[in-house]
Parts: sequence; structure tokens; C-alpha cells
Amino acid sequence: MSRLLRRLIGTRRNPPRVPDGCCVYAIGDIHGRSDLLEKLLDRIWGDAPQSANTLIFLGDYVDRGPSAKSVMECLVQLERPGWDIVRLRGNHEEILLEYLKNPDVYQAWRSFGGAETLLSYGVRPPMFSDAEELRRVHAEFMEALPRAHLALLNGLSFSHSIGDYFFVHAGVRPGVALDRQMPEDTLWIRDEFLSCDASFGKVVVHGHSPSEKPILRPNRIGIDTGAYATGTLTAVKFVSDRCTFLSTDDK
Repeated sequence: MSRLLRRLIGTRRNPPRVPDGCCVYAIGDIHGRSDLLEKLLDRIWGDAPQSANTLIFLGDYVDRGPSAKSVMECLVQLERPGWDIVRLRGNHEEILLEYLKNPDVYQAWRSFGGAETLLSYGVRPPMFSDAEELRRVHAEFMEALPRAHLALLNGLSFSHSIGDYFFVHAGVRPGVALDRQMPEDTLWIRDEFLSCDASFGKVVVHGHSPSEKPILRPNRIGIDTGAYATGTLTAVKFVSDRCTFLSTDDK
């Protein structure tokens, strides 16, 4: 087909798809809402076909909501025959890991909802900002944090790819190949990614930027529906070239 003819009638692009015979689910930002996570997992288990299934968590398991420890425990223990479980890192897990290295990071972590995470582990947040108080709380949290939770935090991946989809927490840097993305961008990027209309090479499935409803665009799918504030946790499902959404709420 000539270039002029393609301009006149356009080109037909095949819809993005996952490999035949598999079903893929991805869950958006949980932020300490273990109640919503349990409900959504029940929906997914009941919805999934009897075939090869993959479940991907897009990060931000801790902070803001009241039950970060319960969410982490669920992620640690979650196994299901016939399922591939993928756990990705979010920016909130990243700042938690930084806090574990340096108690002074609490000043920044607090604005991210770190106090709620401390409370979920039975640790009273600092009342003051002096170094002694920060060290006390840090030591208590290090004692309260199960080794299995720490191992999970350190082992989280930055991205995952299946078929024509690329799964990541925040997004990708436009103009950079998917296999050359910087970890910092996969965790934190927002405006440059959200405003880009160009193809990223694959459809990017992400969380990080909350919206009232899932965002479905040709180059990206956003499924952070602000669970900790809205009470709605969302997942996206891919089978062949079909894409649907599942959600649960606290009503």
C-alpha cells in the first residue's frame, strides 16, 4: 500500500492482546486497604477461567490506609495453584525502603502516609522531630517488621511485560525504549507520561495517578481509583484481545 493511500484510508492496527490460552489480571494501588483487597481477590478467583492465569500487583501496598501490615502479609502468603503472581514496586515501597536505611527519611515519609503504616505494625509514630525520637521509632519499626515482609520489599520488580502490555507502577519516560527505562521513572513519573499521546511500543498498564474511574487510552490503561480515599479498588482483566474491569468497594 502506498504512503498516499495509507493517508487517505488509514491503516488498520490489530488490537493489543495477551497470548492465547492465558488470562491476566492487574490490581491497582491498594494503600493499606486489606478489606478491599480481600473482596477483589475473591472476585478474581471466581471470575478466572480454568487456564493459565497471571495476577500482577502494580505497587503502593502501604501508607495512607489503615492496614498496610495486613496487605503485606497477604502478598507474602499469596499462592494459588495454576497462577503466576507478580508483585511490582511502587514509590511508596521505595520510600519505605529508604526509611529503613535512614530514620531521618521519616520527615518525608510522613507526608506520604507513613504514620498509618507505622500504626498498622503497632508502632507509635514520632511525636516530635528530634533525632532521639526518630531513632526510637525507627528501632521499634525494624523490630516489628517481619523478615518476610522485608524480603518481599527488597524483591519487588520494577516492571513486567506480557504480550502487547507493559505493566509498571507509575508509567514510562516517553521516547525511551521500554527495556531502557530508569527505575526512578517507573516509580515516580506523572505529567510527561500522562500527557503523551504517542505509542510507547506496548500499552502501558499503570497505577500511581488516581482517577475516579479507570483510564482507557490507546497507549495506556490507568487503574488507580484511589482506594484509600474512595473505597474503590480496581483490577483490569485481559483475555486474548479483550480488556474488562473489575472493582470492589467498601459499601
